[in-house]
Amino acid sequence: MACVVSWNCRGFRSKVCHIKDLIYEVHPVCIALQETYLKPADVAKIKRYSLVRKDNENESGRASGVVALLVSHDTPSSVVTLHTNLQAVAVRVMLSNLVTVCTLYLPPSTSVNDRDLDRLVDELPTPFIIIGDFNGHSPVWGSKNTNTRGRQIEEFVNTHSLCLLNNGEDTYFHQRSRTFHSLDLALCTPSLAPYFNFRVGVDLRDSDHFPIFLDRVNVGSNDAQRPTRYLFHRADWTNFTLRALITRNMVEGENLNEVVNLVTKTIISAADASIPKSGLSFPKNRKPWWNKHCTDTNRDQRRAWNIFRRHPNSANQIAFQRAKSIARWARRKSERGHWIKFVSSINSSVTGKDMWENVRRACGIYPEKRISCLRKNGQEVRNISEMVDVLAEAFASIFSASNYTEPFLTHKNRMERIKLRFQTTKHLSYNSDLTIFELQTALSVIKHTSPGPDEVTYSMLQHLSEHSLLNILYMFNRIWKEHVFPDCWKHAFIIPIPKPGKDPQDPLNYRPIALTSCMCKLFERIVNVRLVHILEKNEYISPFQSGFRKSRSTIDDLISLETDIRVAFFKTKSSSVYFLRYLQSI
Repeated sequence: MACVVSWNCRGFRSKVCHIKDLIYEVHPVCIALQETYLKPADVAKIKRYSLVRKDNENESGRASGVVALLVSHDTPSSVVTLHTNLQAVAVRVMLSNLVTVCTLYLPPSTSVNDRDLDRLVDELPTPFIIIGDFNGHSPVWGSKNTNTRGRQIEEFVNTHSLCLLNNGEDTYFHQRSRTFHSLDLALCTPSLAPYFNFRVGVDLRDSDHFPIFLDRVNVGSNDAQRPTRYLFHRADWTNFTLRALITRNMVEGENLNEVVNLVTKTIISAADASIPKSGLSFPKNRKPWWNKHCTDTNRDQRRAWNIFRRHPNSANQIAFQRAKSIARWARRKSERGHWIKFVSSINSSVTGKDMWENVRRACGIYPEKRISCLRKNGQEVRNISEMVDVLAEAFASIFSASNYTEPFLTHKNRMERIKLRFQTTKHLSYNSDLTIFELQTALSVIKHTSPGPDEVTYSMLQHLSEHSLLNILYMFNRIWKEHVFPDCWKHAFIIPIPKPGKDPQDPLNYRPIALTSCMCKLFERIVNVRLVHILEKNEYISPFQSGFRKSRSTIDDLISLETDIRVAFFKTKSSSVYFLRYLQSI
């Protein structure tokens, strides 16, 4: 993943679409821009990024030069105040540790004072990266000749013992002479040099400078990977049903834990042979308006550019400019057409949730899939294993007995020492063996959810043969009668879900969602249906209790409350309402 991107865009407002493309393609932490041509009154925004800028107007009132830094909202950062006449801005960002990123633009026609460069370095907190368009030529970074600016930069690098990250690739294309040069540089303090790789983009993106990328290295151990999942739309269910054969011998084993593990292994082996899996990398956020025509014209543009880059003559330049115009027209037409189609599709049957999801996709706004960092005792935690420990400690503290008052703890401990006296007989209906009808009914009404650690899903269970289902039912009845709960069903994946509107760096602002075994939940559903039937039939539950009951939504209570209040107003009487809120109920 590109950590820092630098690009002389030659106009921020006219290159917004290309800046968004860079974000879409590499998800950088920071984007350094030069020659943005922004005036102080100009509004410039990019979704999910903060903009730090320095504007400049010449005597005629036109914007000239100027620089800006885009910093991702997912990365902790702070602005570094610079007192310099140079066109430079800087921020401190949290990578593996705090790093200062400074973007610098040195105009080719302006003399730069050595003292200004020295003072800039003095103002930057170490370690730092200085990246931008220096407009200097030197063989040190790949130029064929040397100019005054190049010798000045060489002296600047030597004086401050900086490291040059460039690898000799050209970063600038001069259209008149059709020649390539290296003008964009990346400098850093020595401690950062081993952790970054320098590379140059292959597309000018309607500028005369290529974007340059600094990629982090040696961070693979902290990079999140998406767990693989089965692609059920490509499943061979016939093959799966034949392979996932659960026999009576499997479920008659003496040890129930081994029986459940064997059944699980058989189902997963059949799934691996019949259902393909997704990759480990996170999918890119797809542009909803992108279509085949956009792909074709974009490919033609890249092909024309590669030909022109190898053979820079007038005919190839005209062909490239034409291909670039066609690709830009195709993108704009598709984006406009998609938006018109979406707006025309909005009617009374479209839910608010679906509508706003489509609006966010069209605007390029997608929810973050990963937790970028957490805060513990005022310190930033970014390592994945350490963040897991921080979340585990936070969840454990919520459910800890230390949250209870002393009188409640005394009462709790006393009551828990009393043994429950429950006497029943096997002839009661809810104690009888589970039936195939109950199993098939439960399978027919379940909603597909993510599997637990065993990876067995409801879709797999629904595609088992009747013979296999009968043997799974036999296993369920053994668990039911022998009172043995399988050890593998006691494990779960805990997914932290951020609470809306709360600070995502605070570990207490996450709700833990447990993903347990689907076979366990299927067994639980069958038992729960029996118990709920007994409770409702014998009226053990108050008729005034709502929520998680069939035909008794919490909305019913709200409507009833509203009715009582209106009746009280009508009869000039008063109403009393008591609300009880349970703290730490996540």
